[in-house]
Amino acid sequence: MAADRGGLGTRPGAGMLLVASPELIDPNFAETVVLLLDVDPEGALGVVLNRPSPVPVADVLPEWSAAVAEPELLFEGGPVGPDGALALALSEGAADDQPVGFQPVLGDLGMVDLDAPVELVRDQLRELRIFAGYAGWGAAQLAEEIAEGSWYVVPAHADDIFRVDPTQLWRDVLRRQPGELAWVSTRPIDAGLN
Repeated sequence: MAADRGGLGTRPGAGMLLVASPELIDPNFAETVVLLLDVDPEGALGVVLNRPSPVPVADVLPEWSAAVAEPELLFEGGPVGPDGALALALSEGAADDQPVGFQPVLGDLGMVDLDAPVELVRDQLRELRIFAGYAGWGAAQLAEEIAEGSWYVVPAHADDIFRVDPTQLWRDVLRRQPGELAWVSTRPIDAGLN
């Protein structure tokens, strides 16, 4: 497993990160960091955290534009369902007092139903981010990709999800890992130039 090469025997689960290994050249996922939102025997679902689009949220979901975190852009969440939107936010409420349309993922992080009335939830949320599309894997597909070395599975930090500038997220997540996995962060984008 790719994670084992870095000294990590971590299994994928909700709230974990998938970090694309340098061997993963699929343009949908090269140098991406994916936050897993749901993992079960049927498959896995997550969103790419480090691909902001040039499209302002105000252009597609104007009612939510005042609630989103900087940058106020739609993020490319993955190649599945790119015409749909999925939102993540941190809840201000206690576990037993969640906003309308809020589905917890891990701790105070959860998915937000974008059909919920903004005025009912806006003040109960912080750090909202909206993603166009998502990443999805069928049963056993993600495990196979991890085993072949396409992904590293690592713990997420709260500040990974809502960074103002996510351009260095891939390198920063790898850099903080123990052992040899941190070295991967220093690899040039084109290893042939090394």
